[in-house]
Amino acid sequence: MQVQVQERAHGRAADDALSIAQETLDIEIEALQRMRDRMDSGFNRAVDMVLTMQGRVVVVGMGKSGIIGQKIAATLASTGTPAFFVHPGEAFHGDLGMIRSVDVALLISNSGETEEVLRILPFLQHQQNQIIALTGKQESTLARHSHVVLDVGVEREACKNNLAPTSSTTNTLAMGDALAVALTVKRNFQPEDFARFHPGGSLGRRLLTRVCDAMQKGPLPVCVPEASFRDVVNAITYGRMGLTLVMDGVVLRGIITDGDLRRAFEAQEDVKLLNAQQMMSANPLTIRETVRFAEAEAFMREKEVGALVVQNDEGMVTGVLQIYGLKGEPAPAV
Repeated sequence: MQVQVQERAHGRAADDALSIAQETLDIEIEALQRMRDRMDSGFNRAVDMVLTMQGRVVVVGMGKSGIIGQKIAATLASTGTPAFFVHPGEAFHGDLGMIRSVDVALLISNSGETEEVLRILPFLQHQQNQIIALTGKQESTLARHSHVVLDVGVEREACKNNLAPTSSTTNTLAMGDALAVALTVKRNFQPEDFARFHPGGSLGRRLLTRVCDAMQKGPLPVCVPEASFRDVVNAITYGRMGLTLVMDGVVLRGIITDGDLRRAFEAQEDVKLLNAQQMMSANPLTIRETVRFAEAEAFMREKEVGALVVQNDEGMVTGVLQIYGLKGEPAPAV
């Protein structure tokens, strides 16, 4: 009985936690929707201001706003808009020298009255920097001294005590994302551009890598069209790629995968009587070695294959590109 009571109590606690989480998200979603509906031409002016600047976007924020500011600066920089973050406390110990007159200042303060942020205003005004404010108070000191104000205000925080920055930081982060995305569209920022700024990441590698960089090169498992069943199995086994190419000299005739072998077993009583030409998949899918790996991967997913035969511009076979896990077979080709 005691165990059952404990289980029921645990279930109620879990339900309460779940309902609290859902309510938190509901509050933040509603705050985002309200912010969206309030957006006006000021956002366009902010975008134009950044597009026409000769310097960089300098993001400034304190506390939780500073943490969000660092993410905004990083997102801007990685999507083609030069940007960096300056901590307002460090600014008065030398970092103000990082800000040039041609820079656009993006100042973040939900209240618009954050002392550390406001202390930077006289310096920016003296340099005649353009100032964009991300604030929840349209009549605040920060808003009144900014050229453009982006309203990130919320009716309440998702925190039960209406104290911890939750809805307000979500709004600020989302507004930063909206600014960055709008700028990418205006700049016609392409995946290749993104890859140049992310060469160490998986996306960067996919976008910069060519098929010739990722393909399996020689020696490739090869057999002739007249090869016996045993020779085909040996070629697949020792090639360690789950397939063998069927070549007539330098001409590609077909491909045989592990899957083709299984299908041969299902269709023939005595597979040992078959030769490579009778088991192969003719006209296998091919790709040029100069194609970007990302395009090749998309093509393979579209065709639901795990291997492509790679050819050079003259049509000669130079390798095999494999991506595992697209189908049940280790390296299906057709």
